[in-house]
Order: sequence, then structure tokens, then C-alpha cells
Amino acid sequence: MAVTKEQVLDQLRKVNDPELHRDLVTLNMVKNVAVCEGVVSVKIELTTPACPMKDQILKDVQGAVRELGGVEEVNVEFGANVAQASPQQRAGKSNPLPGVKQIVAVGAGKGGVGKSTIAVNLAVGLAREGASVGVMDGDIYGPSLPTLLGLDAHQTRTTGGNMIVPFEVHGVKAMTIGKLVEVDKPLIWRGPMAHGAFRQLATQTDWGDLDYLIIDLPPGTGDVPLTMSQLLPLTGAVVVCTPQKVAQDDAKRAIGMFRQLEIAVLGVVENMSYFIGDDGKEYDIFGRGGAQTMAQDMGVPYLGAVPINMALRANSDKGDVTANFTDDPKLAGELENVVRNMAGQISVQALSGGYTQPTISMS
Repeated sequence: MAVTKEQVLDQLRKVNDPELHRDLVTLNMVKNVAVCEGVVSVKIELTTPACPMKDQILKDVQGAVRELGGVEEVNVEFGANVAQASPQQRAGKSNPLPGVKQIVAVGAGKGGVGKSTIAVNLAVGLAREGASVGVMDGDIYGPSLPTLLGLDAHQTRTTGGNMIVPFEVHGVKAMTIGKLVEVDKPLIWRGPMAHGAFRQLATQTDWGDLDYLIIDLPPGTGDVPLTMSQLLPLTGAVVVCTPQKVAQDDAKRAIGMFRQLEIAVLGVVENMSYFIGDDGKEYDIFGRGGAQTMAQDMGVPYLGAVPINMALRANSDKGDVTANFTDDPKLAGELENVVRNMAGQISVQALSGGYTQPTISMS
């Protein structure tokens, strides 16, 4: 007896998304099934183009369909549509950026841990996977995006409606306060001025339609994170930490801040995890694995490690983020692993009731 589409769908109801823990049919990820003379073709729509479990889903789909007698070949085609919170989850929450599906903050408890470097590489990495991405420099007092993205030669423009046109570099849309003030001018601003600058960058930039907006926060737990939490419906936050204990202590405070603001912590990235010398040996300069242990102790996902890499430093200084993904396969693999793990956590959060926008009360 010939295999039917209904039989294939019944088999796919046995296949769960490894991160969402629900079957592909219930999640509406099965977009098409075709059967012709023993050949079954299935189109699966993933919740992110950077899905870290794509290979596992492929294996599980093929295995489930092959359990049917008479199947000679199983072809699986993947598409992607970035997961977005349902209208019910958004109900009652103002959203000044309706064209942006996912907003993710990248923070750290202290400066000098490479937070901005990780933020721009997350943005560019998502874009290279096929997503539409923006990155915003929320570090009002110490903007790093002009250097990291090579924006020196780019001029700021506005639209007729007084909206700021973001810079389009390395496949992402970018905006930073560093291109709106005099070069090297210190911003000696009190909290309300920083609040206003952040609001303007976020809401007066013409982001258009984006799958992801990555926001690079200043270090610490001050005014800007508070402003962000009240202004934008965040999916969650990523915390960057180096392995040593002093960095862990501050990262714990950052995690505590996000939790107090009712912002989900998507995970921890261990930056400067180790160093590979010219002799090929790996040196744990700062005590490799410390951030991973801290993440496990605090019950938050561990997204991966990025080592001390001379090419990463050189590319950052030159403003050539793309080279991190094209010139050194090992570095590219490490960054792509972090990007995909983060994308998976974003999908989990979005489909389980994300988009937190708390009301801050002072006592």
C-alpha cells in the first residue's frame, strides 16, 4: 500500500523540537508534505535560521518517516521564520519597535570583558545565517561600535520624517551615539541625559523590519539598563564574563539585575576563555571554565566560549567583523557555536512567553 501524506504527518507528530519539547506538527513547523512513488518530501520551517538543532531535527524526521513501509527516500527542505511572541503575549505592552521580532540585550557586570566585541559578533553571526539584524550601541558613555564596525568613513543621515538612517555594514544595520557626537568628546551626562540619548537611539532610528535587534549595554547595573527595561519589550539578555572569579562576581550581579527586572537570561558567554600559543598548546590564563561553572550554579544556559585570539583582536581594531567568520575556521566555529546556541534560547523564550517589559517601582 502506498504511503499517504496523513501517515507521514502522523509520524512527524512523534518528532519533537529538541529545545521546545513539542512536536513539529503542533508547533506548525511542517509546511509541506509530498509523497510520490516512495519518495517523501518534507518542508520544515525552523524558528530561526541559526537553529543549533537543525542536524538533529533532520535525523529525527528522516528516521521517523523511514519507519513507514514503502519509503525509499526522504528529502527534507528547511526554511526559517524567526519566532515571535503571540499577540496575546504582547497584549497590554507598548512596543515602540513593532517591526522588530526579537530584542536582545548583551550586558556584563564589569567593563573590559569584551562585551561589545561579543555583541557585534553575535549580530553579524546571525546575519550570516540569513537573519535580518540590527545592532545598537547602548553604551552611551563609551561607544565601541564606530571602531568595531569600521564606521569612521560613514556619515550620519536622517529621513524626511526626522528619523536616523542606520549604517548598513557587515550585513547588519547599526546605530551608535559615537556617530552623533564629536569624536573623542567625553559625554559627561547625568542619568536623565543618558536616558534621553538611549531612547532616541532606540526609537528614532529607522530600523525597519528586523528579525533581531542586539543592544550592546554599558557595563554595570545603572541607568541605561533601567531605561531599556521600561522602554522595550525584551526577549532576554546575554551576559558576557571572563573566567576569573572577580569577573564572575560582577556577572552574578548582572544576572541578578536582569532577574530583578524580570528579563530572562538567555545565557552566559565565556570570553577570553583560553589562549592558544604558537606551540599549539592551550593556556588557561584566566582559569578556563569559570564562567561555565558560574552559569551552571546560577541555573542559566551556557552559550559557549571564545578564546583569546589575535585575529579577533586585529579584526576588531580594523572594524572588519566579517573576517572573524571567513579567515580562521576555528575562530569562526567558536563564534558560530555561540550564535546558534543563543538563537536557540531566543526561540525557546519567545515561544514560552517572552517579551518582558516590567514596571519599575522604587522603595
